[in-house]
Amino acid sequence: MNDQHREAFAEEAYDLLAELETSLLELEERPDDKDLIGRVFRSMHTIKGSGAMFGFDDIAAFTHEVETVFDMVRDNVLPVTGELINLTLQARDHIRWMLDAASTGEAPYRQGSKTIADAFKKLVQDKQGGAPPLPSPDPTALPAGHGVLSTYRIRFRPSPGIFATGSNPLLLLDELKGLGECVITVHTDTIPGLEEIDPEACYAYWDIVLTADKGMDVIRDVFIFVEDISEVTIDLVDHGDACAEEPDYKRIGEILVERGDLSPEDLASTLKEKKLTGDILVESGHISRDKVDAALAEQRHVREMRGKRQTEETSSGIRVAAEKLDSLVNLVGELVTVQARLSQTASLLNHTVLTAVAEEVERLTGELRDNTLNIRMLPIGTTFGRFRRLVRDLSRELGKEIEMTTEGAETELDKTVIERLNDPLVHLIRNSIDHGIETPDERQAAGKPRKGTVHLSAVHSGAHVLIRIRDDGRGLDREAIRAKAVEKGLIQHNAEIPDKGLFAFIFHAGFSTAKTITSVSGRGVGMDVVKKAIDALKGSIEITSEKGTGATVTIKLPLTLAIIEGLLVSVHDRYFILPLAIVEECVELTGTDATGARGGDIAHIRGKPVPYIRLRREFSINGNIPDTEQIVVTGINGNRMGFVVDTVIGEHQTVIKSLGTFYGDVEGISGATILGDGAVALILDSSHLLARVEAQQSVR
Repeated sequence: MNDQHREAFAEEAYDLLAELETSLLELEERPDDKDLIGRVFRSMHTIKGSGAMFGFDDIAAFTHEVETVFDMVRDNVLPVTGELINLTLQARDHIRWMLDAASTGEAPYRQGSKTIADAFKKLVQDKQGGAPPLPSPDPTALPAGHGVLSTYRIRFRPSPGIFATGSNPLLLLDELKGLGECVITVHTDTIPGLEEIDPEACYAYWDIVLTADKGMDVIRDVFIFVEDISEVTIDLVDHGDACAEEPDYKRIGEILVERGDLSPEDLASTLKEKKLTGDILVESGHISRDKVDAALAEQRHVREMRGKRQTEETSSGIRVAAEKLDSLVNLVGELVTVQARLSQTASLLNHTVLTAVAEEVERLTGELRDNTLNIRMLPIGTTFGRFRRLVRDLSRELGKEIEMTTEGAETELDKTVIERLNDPLVHLIRNSIDHGIETPDERQAAGKPRKGTVHLSAVHSGAHVLIRIRDDGRGLDREAIRAKAVEKGLIQHNAEIPDKGLFAFIFHAGFSTAKTITSVSGRGVGMDVVKKAIDALKGSIEITSEKGTGATVTIKLPLTLAIIEGLLVSVHDRYFILPLAIVEECVELTGTDATGARGGDIAHIRGKPVPYIRLRREFSINGNIPDTEQIVVTGINGNRMGFVVDTVIGEHQTVIKSLGTFYGDVEGISGATILGDGAVALILDSSHLLARVEAQQSVR
């Protein structure tokens, strides 16, 4: 079997396992939800079928055991219980392990498969009073229309006395419309003349062509109260799983014969004519115009559905290796650098034609940059889904009742940021569960609901994303943190420090206020790793808390780590970049605007004080100071801060380059970029500069 095909199956299987886990956790909350049960079954069915196709026989055989049980659940033979959910989650983890083992060449752990399979069999026997499991339907094929868009032909001929039973055929037709896309044709050929008509009788009947994913049983249920007094026929005419090479459909004559409206002999005689089949049939009196119109409606509808499905299949997404995507972003970054060089050269030469070409290249490069970065953007909900299982398992282990809620799962973030964000979020959620949320009895004694809540949210904020982990637990113990900080020599015992600074001590290595060490936390390892990971992502982290109410951890991250819009400034012969997203305004700084104050420099801009940092002094740059300097006013974490420079050059597409390990610990610099003339500009880490200035002010 081709390795490429096996890799494609593995990628699809990992996605299906993630979806399976999400469906199982939702099913635990809504055990009677038939759609969720169907989703679980289909995930298992797809893994089993594809696994057998690509040579993963062990995975296919094991998955078949679980699939059989959920087929019984679909048929209401077995109920959804907590034990079933636990076993299925174990099976899901085992399938993932089998996939990992297959990719590394590790021998399959057959005993593990047998143990879980035996547990499923025992569960079935216990529910059936010791009887052997019932035989399940052929698991190699889904019921027609179950979960896939399929087209049905329905003829609904109610009895003339249907109104006397209190039923209204039009309401049933409206209910069919709610199941999917449908075309309805009414037949009036059985309506008698006025002298014979009964105003309380129903003479009309209908042909309906319906495309839905509900399955035939759901459609038949629409007519459950009138099927005894009506003629209802439902036929599957187009299965959504059938891949038709052409979006064509049967001819009119074939449809009419299938419906029973026309005999094969009449069709054969008609086909000898050269007119349109429908017109000939009507003219010859073989059939009414209503029936031809109904057949035409079915033909058009199925053709449209097939064409639409074919278009969706051809325009669906494709999988691209992460390495190829990273390589593309790197190449676009190099192109942005070359484009800046071209623009600068055209400006220096003052060549009209070259300048026009440079402007066109700049426009195209900007569009290419934006499109490439958008390809890397993924909804953060792909990460959120993983934590539902974490919360479920940890809360059970610690004997707590905890519900996880999410918000803003559609918020998009660079895939690299998402990948590196997983571990920090795991640490933070584990801490919320272990330290923050109380036991059910403690919460009840405090007047809270027995079930605690961990809320995970994400929202865009300019060129950043704010991720918050909020719990409604006991909150942080300010005095315990202070005592621990004094014990470790981080502060003096009589020092006054605001909550923001006090809570930041939690991120020091080895800092823990837990009285006991558990399997989850308490060793002081984890929060310092979180801080380092967030710093590596050029982000910031902050904690707010109210004792007895809960705590909130806010992480602020850049949307991307590859290319940003920046503001290029200079001090003497050095260049710096400030992220354009934080820049509020640029103003001239004269001697009358600036005053020296205790604790730092303050500029008065339109009557409001703005603290500022002189980059010349911060980075020990010599050279003559111009008579009029520029101050770039920024907004950082809700605070205004100014950066004093010699010259503001303008906007610049900034390709972020790493400084390397030797300069990795330099504070205040987050990276570098190459300018059009080959010079290097340093990208300022404004958050760290602000924090450093605040620390210096507190010392003063």
